[in-house]
Amino acid sequence: MKVGICTLGCKVNTYESEYLEQELKKRGYEIASVDEVCDVYIVNTCTVTNQADVKSRKMIHRFRKNNKDACIVAMGCFIETNLGNIDSDIDIAIGNKRKGELVNLLDEFFTNKSQIIAKDGSKTKFENMYLENFEGRTRAFVKVQDGCENFCSYCIIPYARGKCCSKPLETVVSEVKTLLAKGYQEIVLTGIHTGNYGVDINTNFAELLRNLVKLEGLKRLRISSIEVTELTDEVLDIIKENSVIVNHFHIPLQAGSDKILKLMNRKYDLAYYEEIINKLRAIRPLVSITTDIIVGFPNETDLDFEETIKNAKKFNFAKIHVFPYSVRTGTKAATMPQVDGNIKKERARKLLRVSNELTKEYQDRFLGKEVEVLIEKDNEDISFGHTGNYLAVKVAGSHKQNTFVKAKIFAIDELTCLAKEI
Repeated sequence: MKVGICTLGCKVNTYESEYLEQELKKRGYEIASVDEVCDVYIVNTCTVTNQADVKSRKMIHRFRKNNKDACIVAMGCFIETNLGNIDSDIDIAIGNKRKGELVNLLDEFFTNKSQIIAKDGSKTKFENMYLENFEGRTRAFVKVQDGCENFCSYCIIPYARGKCCSKPLETVVSEVKTLLAKGYQEIVLTGIHTGNYGVDINTNFAELLRNLVKLEGLKRLRISSIEVTELTDEVLDIIKENSVIVNHFHIPLQAGSDKILKLMNRKYDLAYYEEIINKLRAIRPLVSITTDIIVGFPNETDLDFEETIKNAKKFNFAKIHVFPYSVRTGTKAATMPQVDGNIKKERARKLLRVSNELTKEYQDRFLGKEVEVLIEKDNEDISFGHTGNYLAVKVAGSHKQNTFVKAKIFAIDELTCLAKEI
């Protein structure tokens, strides 16, 4: 049977879909493109905004039209927040804690041909997923944590993912060893609230890092995202002492105004954020710090937005992921006074221009410098990859995928570094 997998949303979903693909292949299923006529379509959904819900529904209906006789599987956050209203186009609905049961649920469906709604069991138990490969990629994700208990006022994810839960430390170490043995040069730690790892199993993120950095064969260890409150002195010491942890950290800011941060129910203020990134830069002077910022959050005034612009420049980010605020029904922010849509769009454009300026400034620091690029794509006369600090680099000449190339950057073209092998 042919199976098409559509993954929406975050890196955690990407990891989970890769795991499902692995397990389906073991049971004899053929993985195909979702553009083909498949016997099974899987939508690993997202529900972070109302628009994410719309997209999830759209994909479900699209696949039903592709093949009216196919088994349509919808799983994840959208299902969690819509358990009382499961669409008739969905044959198997799975929450976030039972994704690993998919293969058995498919067997059940094809036997009984009746809709299955697999509600969650434990809201805290970490579902056992263990990747043995990450096909077609040079970096492998490892999901170490799930759930969130921050309850930011704009976010539905704590309700969709539940309480924080962690993969056992020894299991993470074993999984990383397996992936290293397969030749992966870079491991990316991911989770819904990655830096909160271990809160439920009597350990912490620092201990996880301490166990991973010493693994033989690990060339790069990347943290997909980390809250500023989790960059503790202990974590910073490990970063200082271990160059295998890459020189790039994605640290969400979300707003450059203390007033808006408080309305968002974030757990820090601007002074604290600045203190921590200054500590990080003291031990890693050339570090790339990227961030997320939401513009047009309820009650955000022109003055609040100008403060965000000022602080974005002050904090000297290497890149800003800009998000116009999007209403999510069921969150506190959805009940607050909303900013006009056109104003949100204009603020997003302004902040994106600032982001591009900051990216160019950061890249310019490496003109004429030697860098090490992990090759991801090879197009005969030019190769593409990233440095540890996540500079996007085109290297002249053909270079094998998943190898490191030492090169010198000689120009910047549309926010991509151009380099020649040394």
